[in-house]
Amino acid sequence: MFQKNYKNTILRVAFFIISSLATAQKSNVDAIYSGIPWFDQNKNTVSARGANIVKENGKYYLFGEYKSDSIIDFTGFSCYSSDDLYNWKFENIVLPVQESGKIGPGRIGERPKVMKCPKTGEYIMYMHTDDLKYKDQCVGYATSKTINGIYTFQGPILFNGQPIKKWDMGTFQDTDGSGYIITHSGNLYKLSDDYKSVTEQIVKDMTGQCEAPVIFKHDNTYFWLGSSLTSWERNDNYYFTATSLKGPWKSQGFFAPKDSLTWNSQTTFVLPVTGSKETTYLFMGDRWAFPHQKSAATYVWQPLTVKNDSIYLPDYKENWQINLKTGEWSTLKLKGQIIPNSDTKKIKYSSNWKTQASVKDAFSDSSSNVKGASFSVNFKGSQIGLYGVARPNGGYARVEIQNANGKTIQSNLIEMYCKYPESSLKYLSPILKKGNYKLIVTVLGKHGNWYKKDGTEFGSTGNFVSLDKIVVKN
Repeated sequence: MFQKNYKNTILRVAFFIISSLATAQKSNVDAIYSGIPWFDQNKNTVSARGANIVKENGKYYLFGEYKSDSIIDFTGFSCYSSDDLYNWKFENIVLPVQESGKIGPGRIGERPKVMKCPKTGEYIMYMHTDDLKYKDQCVGYATSKTINGIYTFQGPILFNGQPIKKWDMGTFQDTDGSGYIITHSGNLYKLSDDYKSVTEQIVKDMTGQCEAPVIFKHDNTYFWLGSSLTSWERNDNYYFTATSLKGPWKSQGFFAPKDSLTWNSQTTFVLPVTGSKETTYLFMGDRWAFPHQKSAATYVWQPLTVKNDSIYLPDYKENWQINLKTGEWSTLKLKGQIIPNSDTKKIKYSSNWKTQASVKDAFSDSSSNVKGASFSVNFKGSQIGLYGVARPNGGYARVEIQNANGKTIQSNLIEMYCKYPESSLKYLSPILKKGNYKLIVTVLGKHGNWYKKDGTEFGSTGNFVSLDKIVVKN
C-alpha cells in the first residue's frame, strides 16, 4: 500500500511540475514587439535607454539608462538579462548614483556601453558624464569582475592625460579583441589592452553632428551609424562605410526610407546574432518620449538588412521573431479577438470622443484631446493590446488594467506623437492569469515639447489620444 501511494505521489508531483512548466512557457513573451512598453519578470517597465547588449555564456545582458519620468538627472544604469531577447529579467542597478563627482547627484549619465576585456576578463562600462547644462562632458568608465555586479566608477578615461570632452558616445569591439570608443562628430579612439585608457585617436572629426554613434562589422566592411542633432526629436539616421577603421569613410546616406525618421527611433547599438544558417543584425533604436522617459519611451528593434556595403531598414516590422540557433528571423502577426473602435457596445467612451475619417490621412479612429476623457473595455483573457494613430498633435495617455475586484494591477503611460500619421500597436499588456479584467485609457492632457540648444522648438502641437482597435488574446 505504501509503495502504491508513494508511486501515485511521485506521479502527481511530476504531473504538477510538467503542467507548471507548460504554463510558464505559455506565459512567455513570444516575439520582439517594437514601439510599445516592455515588462520584466515583475511586470515593471523595462528601463534601459541608450543601451547595448553583451552576450555571455549563452545569455544576453542589456545595459541602459534607468530613466525618470520627471527629471533628466542621472538615476543609475540598469542591467537586464534574457535567454531569448524577448523576456527580460531585471538584474540590478549596476551603477547607481554616486555620493559626489562626475555621476553624483544633479549630474548627467548617459549611453552606457559594456565590453569584456579579453586580456583581463574584466567588464568595462563606458558612459557620457556631464552637468545638467551639458557643459562639462567627458567619457567616463567603470569596472566590475562580474557582468551583472555593481560597477565601480573610475572617473574619466584619459587620452594623452586628458579626458575626452565629448557627449554622445558608443563602443566597438573588433574581431581581434581590440576595443574602441566612438564619439559624435566622427571621432574614433583605440583603447589600451586593459581597456582603461586610450592609446591613439585613429579617426578625427570625420563628419559633423553624428550623435548616437554605432559601429559594427560585416565580413570585411565596417559600418558607422549616426543621428542628426535634433534634441529628443527623431530624424533620418545615416551611415558611412570603410574597409579599414582608419578610413577613408564613405557617406552612404539614410538606411531607412526618407522621412520615416528611422521608424521614429535613434540608433543605439547593432547586435550580430549568428546562427548555423545566417547572421541577423539586430538594430536597436530608442524612441524617446521626453519628459516621460521611464514609462512612455519605447524601443524599436528591427532586423537590419546587410548586403555588401549597404544596409537597410526597408519597412517597419511591428512584431518579429529570431531563431537564435539558425540566426534566421521571421515576422509574427498578433492574433486575437479584434474589437474595432466603432464597437460602442464593448468599448465604453466618456464624452468628448470623436469618430470620423480624416481626409488628410485616411484613418478612421476615435480620438480626444480633452484632459480626463477616457474609454474602457471589459475583457476576458490573458492579454490585451491597443492600436492607435500617432500624429503631430498626439499626446500622452494613461493605460490601466483592473482585475475583477476593481483593483488596478497595471498602470503605464503611452505616447501618441509622430511627425507623420501612422497607425500601429501602442500597448500590449503583460501576460496575465486568464480571467476577467477591465482596460481603462485616459487622456492626460499633456504632450512633449523640447528645445535645441539654439532655442529651436520640437515636439507635439496637441494632446490627442487615439484608438484604432483593441486586440484581446485568450
